[in-house]
Amino acid sequence: MSPKKSPFFELRSGSVDTLMFVVKTTDLDAMRAELTRRFEATPEFFANDVVAIDVRRLAGNERVPLAEIAQLLDSVRMRPVGVVANAEQGWAAESALPLLEARDRRGAPAKQADEDGATPAAAADQGNAGNAGDAQAAANANAATASAAASAPASSDSPEPVRLATSSQTMVVEKPLRSGQRIYAKGDLVVLGLVSYGAEVIAEGNIHIYAPLRGRALAGVQGNHDARIFCTCLEPELISIAGIYRTTENPLPADVLGKPVQIWLDQEKLMIEPLRLT
Repeated sequence: MSPKKSPFFELRSGSVDTLMFVVKTTDLDAMRAELTRRFEATPEFFANDVVAIDVRRLAGNERVPLAEIAQLLDSVRMRPVGVVANAEQGWAAESALPLLEARDRRGAPAKQADEDGATPAAAADQGNAGNAGDAQAAANANAATASAAASAPASSDSPEPVRLATSSQTMVVEKPLRSGQRIYAKGDLVVLGLVSYGAEVIAEGNIHIYAPLRGRALAGVQGNHDARIFCTCLEPELISIAGIYRTTENPLPADVLGKPVQIWLDQEKLMIEPLRLT
């Protein structure tokens, strides 16, 4: 039998979405404290997701111990699979992790948001805003999206499989979503009914919800930093754009909780602003 037609395995070219852990500092103690703080509120959200360590934001003379960063990610149940580097490939190649090529969908990396910048919108608390950098997913999240899609419950009450849009056009969901249901759209997603606690709506583009959002909404999951979330009643378990997320473990401000809002990214901060519908 020809080895090209082996029934036991195949080797094929392909691509796999991962989260990107973007390293911005050489201070591992500070990194460890911040990572622990961010994931304490939602320890299961990125559990077992694969992640690439992106060192392209470091200055030319800066280095980090990649083995220690890998151990740090493993301690919060993330699975490092490689390193993304440009000029840093010389020292990055010395680690046990393989070098990966990233096909970023966004040009230059976003600059650090100005913590003191004045804005009329409510800025998401950085303790609950997870930065996946220029993530391939997610969002995605990305791998988070993939794991969410794969984990639909098998109970008889809630379990509908993930629904996929077959093109980049807008997908419209007319029925309410119950706990355990998940919707994925390759373009924009419009939901005309309630998104219940435990339900998830995921889109590579914008998300519009013309009803209460009480579950999870993840927009721009393939790294689209320009995506937005619109809803007429904001009561979410989690909101995310391009892998940058916020949970309601930290309560939302009174001027947006339960109100019509739009959500977008300003640099690397989730911004939440009331919609004026009249």
